[in-house]
Amino acid sequence: MHDTLYFSDQHLQVRDMVRDFAQTVIKPTARACDLESKFPWDNVKQMADLGLFGIPWPEALGGSGMDYLSYIIVIHELAKVDASHAITVSAHTTLGTSPIVDFGTAEQKDRYVPLLATGKVLGGFGLTEPGAGSDAGGTKTVAVAKGDHYVLNGSKIFITHAGVGEIFVVTARTDPQAQKTHGITAFIVTKDTTDLDETRRVGIGHDPELPKHRGVKAGRKEDKLGWRASDTRELVFEDAIVPKENVLGPMNNGFRQFLHTLDGGRIGIAALALGLAEGALEECLAYTAHRQQFGRPIASFQGVHFPLADMATEIEAAKHLVYHAAWLKQHGRPFKQQAAMAKLYTSELCMRATTKAVQLHGGYGYTTEYPVERMMRDAKICEIGEGTSEIQRIVIARELLGDLID
Repeated sequence: MHDTLYFSDQHLQVRDMVRDFAQTVIKPTARACDLESKFPWDNVKQMADLGLFGIPWPEALGGSGMDYLSYIIVIHELAKVDASHAITVSAHTTLGTSPIVDFGTAEQKDRYVPLLATGKVLGGFGLTEPGAGSDAGGTKTVAVAKGDHYVLNGSKIFITHAGVGEIFVVTARTDPQAQKTHGITAFIVTKDTTDLDETRRVGIGHDPELPKHRGVKAGRKEDKLGWRASDTRELVFEDAIVPKENVLGPMNNGFRQFLHTLDGGRIGIAALALGLAEGALEECLAYTAHRQQFGRPIASFQGVHFPLADMATEIEAAKHLVYHAAWLKQHGRPFKQQAAMAKLYTSELCMRATTKAVQLHGGYGYTTEYPVERMMRDAKICEIGEGTSEIQRIVIARELLGDLID
């Protein structure tokens, strides 16, 4: 993609910085973190030191003061090497922090955003429930007003950072009489990280001075196919006490706020999926250029040319979809349809590309000796998380049809 179309010199500097960090720090450790399903605290500390957890937020709130395109570049570059590290930044920034930036009061922003933007603690987003996935209006978690606080009961599943994180934006039903998508309110809730020893060792991830809410707990860690170095768990509320000042945005407006957040999140996942596809192509180019069969590199065979050409062409198309959606969001233009298109196309592309990458590596592609098998496992969730491919198609069709149908 022609660099000057979307990127300034500063964007290219960010890209080169993150690319270098990913190659020198993440790449040597990614395989072990994946095999052990280990959260990479040492690398997270370095990412915090580089300011990667606060890229699009103002410096006054502890952020890096950069723009949204810079943030998307960071996710794209990290995912070329390891998707788990990319989703750690993406879930923290888009899902954990952006609702507070977008909908929080001045007091809420001042209290929580600097902790998140500096990476002092990690954040997350609680929407999905056992009975509310694609149907987010099926929320069963309830919040009951009692004096100066709400009492929350219920649980959220598949929550990134539910264990390691300390600040979460979650939804709960505050008006039991309201129809499905109405009567849901967003709250900021806090708890201690499950990794206190590790956070003390690396010096980030826990803030003892942040007031924690009694009754907010992390469930057991999920044992996943991919994104294995990312922390995913249930987030449980058992008579959780959440002060009224932790209501985020207007009462009973949580569903609308979360849809807004997910629209942006789709661009982040699209950038992650794009990075996975591009990383797989780079691995294939290196491997096929040196792997010999029939007395010459397999890259010289037409049977290898075709999948490489297809991958490269689709990746180029995906770059324009992703960065166009990001550009629209950055400039305050409508981007719902473009975000859904970018997420749909890139997630399905990265599944195709990583599967081809394993094929091109032959038997070696099926071993952990090469990263393409990890990339293929990491790709699948991109078609599921933050809105399945089926939901993206519904979003796109509704935007296309508009007022033509009821």
